Amino acid sequence: MRVWMALACVGLLAACANDTGIDNTPAEVAAAAYVAPGPRSITLMTMINNRTGSGGHTALVVNGSQQVIFDPAGSFRDPRVIERGDVLYGMTPKWIQGYKSSHARSTYHVVSQEIQVTDAQAEQILQLVMSNGTVAGAFCANVTSGILSQVQGFESISKTFYPAKLSEQFASLPGVTTTKYYENDEGDVIDAVQASLLAQ
Repeated sequence: MRVWMALACVGLLAACANDTGIDNTPAEVAAAAYVAPGPRSITLMTMINNRTGSGGHTALVVNGSQQVIFDPAGSFRDPRVIERGDVLYGMTPKWIQGYKSSHARSTYHVVSQEIQVTDAQAEQILQLVMSNGTVAGAFCANVTSGILSQVQGFESISKTFYPAKLSEQFASLPGVTTTKYYENDEGDVIDAVQASLLAQ
């Protein structure tokens, strides 16, 4: 049973690995849309090495007309998750928690930096991530910083290849709320199963 569950949901942190996912169809993307309650916001998620403090991966939660995770060059996989062009659709709070759980372990923790945005900002960022396409390995922070720098209010963000550097820039924005998520397990599969269970 444990092996079956492990195979059913594979969420791995491979430090901006090359994408190996298969794009879902536009119809599947449309059907998966999830609209989150509350004010519009974006959340920068950075996977930080617990030993060195360096960043291993960058992702961006966009809560606009629908809520998605932009997972550039990411490797979070589950057959129930709809993905197209490195954007994960249908991202309910349970899926977002599952995403964090799949990345946090004894060697990494997840820093989440949330900031409220206007409807126009949220929609612009949503359209930018949806139209960006698949990101090459090691370009997660570079592409994310480039997208943010195009949006009014985020012009101070400079392009960078380093997730931790992007996180530092994001922290300087007014109104950012920061949380950190830790887990103590040793392996990817345990985290993947945890993500699967959380999303039930």
